[in-house]
Amino acid sequence: MTSPQHTAPPPAPPADVPAGSVLSVRALRKDFTLHTIDGRVVDALNGVDLDVAPGEHVALAGTSGAGKSTLLRCVYRTYLSGGGAIWFRTSGGHLVDVATLSDAEIVGLRGREFGYVSQFLRPQPRRSVLDIVSSAGVARGMAREAARDAAAAALRQVDIAERLWDMHATVLSGGQKQRVNIAAGTIAPPRLLLLDEPVSALDPANRAAVLDLIARLEETGTAVLSVFHDLDAIERLATRVVVLGRGRVVATGRPGDILRDPNLPLEVAR
Repeated sequence: MTSPQHTAPPPAPPADVPAGSVLSVRALRKDFTLHTIDGRVVDALNGVDLDVAPGEHVALAGTSGAGKSTLLRCVYRTYLSGGGAIWFRTSGGHLVDVATLSDAEIVGLRGREFGYVSQFLRPQPRRSVLDIVSSAGVARGMAREAARDAAAAALRQVDIAERLWDMHATVLSGGQKQRVNIAAGTIAPPRLLLLDEPVSALDPANRAAVLDLIARLEETGTAVLSVFHDLDAIERLATRVVVLGRGRVVATGRPGDILRDPNLPLEVAR
């Protein structure tokens, strides 16, 4: 007679992780070895702590080299971190440490619950614009037909002409690719959206349309962690600004207070 199987309970959440947070980064470290120079080790992140709640938009600020994009890539697991924890609360309410998940588990989270939008779109060859965007919706649980309808609405929102929807995304201009990237990142909004300079290549009209789309994510409860070098965009979208300097958090607060502090290391433009 076999004994009954018992499933081990999930680990208790760390005491300092807020009960409602979607993302909680703790003591995160990341360094790079400059093999092509002299083998020196450069610290990019040196003990970063931050939290992002549902519906909150946290913008990262700081000078070039402060670690902003590196932090986003560690959260998305494009980079492996060198220490610390990246706690993510799944749609099922479980806390998982992104830094220690297997590659297969990370791929699953990216498809369902993470979104990442950078200034570059690297589409697979021979995939149409509509297919790229609708596939993102399917990965997040939408039925295929509903995903195509939502993709069409998202593409209209970012002013991608319908005559381009069946074209391979590789032939689009840089600005068009960036708008397709935004449409795919925001369709069936994920629990966590990472934005790395998502409007850098856009003209003023398309920039305004994309910022409108990002602003509406607050209503969906999506947690957003972003990097902008645009003061107006940060002031419009962010609920909180976290300033990084030398790989550490040096300040955090409301955009109106942080962005006008002359003593903080910032590189933002109006």
